[in-house]
Amino acid sequence: MTRIPFTKGHGTQNDFVLVPDHDGTLNLSVDDVAFLCDRRAGIGGDGMIRVVRTAAVPEVAALAGEAEWFMDYRNADGSLAEMCGNGTRVFAEYLRSRGLVASEQFAIATRAGVKEMVSVPHGWAVELGQWRLAREEEAERRGMDSVVQVHGSPDPLPALSLDLGNPHTVVALPPSVHLGSLELHEAPHVDPHPEHGSNVEFVHAIEHAHISMRVHERGSGETRSCGTGAAAAAIATWWWGGKPEGQLDWKVDVRGGTLGVHIKGDEVALSGPAQLVADGEVDLPQR
Repeated sequence: MTRIPFTKGHGTQNDFVLVPDHDGTLNLSVDDVAFLCDRRAGIGGDGMIRVVRTAAVPEVAALAGEAEWFMDYRNADGSLAEMCGNGTRVFAEYLRSRGLVASEQFAIATRAGVKEMVSVPHGWAVELGQWRLAREEEAERRGMDSVVQVHGSPDPLPALSLDLGNPHTVVALPPSVHLGSLELHEAPHVDPHPEHGSNVEFVHAIEHAHISMRVHERGSGETRSCGTGAAAAAIATWWWGGKPEGQLDWKVDVRGGTLGVHIKGDEVALSGPAQLVADGEVDLPQR
């Protein structure tokens, strides 16, 4: 039986199991990750983050000159993910609190490239980088490019698909559909179906540059928050509104708190809290 250390952390209640593996010697299987994220049999989390030096991971070793540490993010079912916006802040908090970085501004490596982290009051800000419409021509022509079917709802809902390094599909709910009434225990069906799946965000406007959101994350189910999802939701709402210059700073209310989104043309930044709540050791099940 293999015993490993772990840290539990969250960003607006989007929670993660962090596993230190500085030199890249720990071989975690899909089943290991699913066990760690299991809320009954394991530690419990929306995802797992392996803390490893970039140079020790062949798939991202070329980024080692830009970022010493790689955020190896896995979904709760053990599948690989490009990155996680809330996870970047928790990862940054871990690196800083453990003395693995000395600065309050540094870069981390992800499967979606290098991300710049900056310490801000009550948390961290991350430069998520460029965003793009997944099907720009169709989106520009129709305002939407896909439809989403939610379990228990009779009618499909029009949506807009975006790429922020990971895939998102954003639905602007009509006033007749209450955000809290959605049944998200099953994955919404997105048509056309993205090759690698999609996170799906459901949005209600509150006021000027202020929205509320629920999210179903691929590989994890409904979560209390999704950082890149909050950014996608703000961008889609801003885009539907004609991309007004006076609405570049957004507040996004999620079930676990509030996130800040700053839109800079074709780039976007995310800010919010990050907390580490527990340290311990856990025995991985024998297979």
